[in-house]
Amino acid sequence: MRSRLSPYWLWLVLSLPALSMANALVTDTNPRIYHILVHPSGEFSARFLIIAMIATPLTMLLKGWRGPIWLKKNRRYFGVAAFAYALLHTVFYLIDKATLERMIGELDRLYIWTGWLAFLIFIPLAVTSMDYFVRVMGPNWKKLQRWTYPAAVLTLIHWASLHNWGGYVPALIHFGPLIALTAYRLWYWYIRPRRSASQA
Repeated sequence: MRSRLSPYWLWLVLSLPALSMANALVTDTNPRIYHILVHPSGEFSARFLIIAMIATPLTMLLKGWRGPIWLKKNRRYFGVAAFAYALLHTVFYLIDKATLERMIGELDRLYIWTGWLAFLIFIPLAVTSMDYFVRVMGPNWKKLQRWTYPAAVLTLIHWASLHNWGGYVPALIHFGPLIALTAYRLWYWYIRPRRSASQA
């Protein structure tokens, strides 16, 4: 089995939701189409982020399985796609709000400022996703990439707190696997060795 799907095919798959949104922009006559597209663009950003982040704990849990190994080798594609949809999400939001006054008026809302903060964290992560930065930054690249975790927490809060916390159910459904696998990863690296040492 080849370790990587051709980047062209993978990008095509990752772009399918965006192509559907582009079609809606062209064909839908609803004047609130940008408002409608704010939500699916944000959801796909979160989904691709989750897929990128579960790669490592899945390879630990399912040792030797090809699927998780492939996912781990291609996770940067999913991470960049997550940022691309976050950018699209932001653009739709800005167009929908239309004025700076309306945007500033919402900044104190939990689901707004957590979204902006998560997006700001995503920017350097996406910019440094290329192999060039991996080589140049060395160990610092991994340190920077660890900011993915606070960005994910902010994204979860951003989604869950929508509509007076009416978004917590779909947010937890999506982030549940990531939360469970991250807990397993922490147990594997920090708790399990201590138990083994104490039993020796």
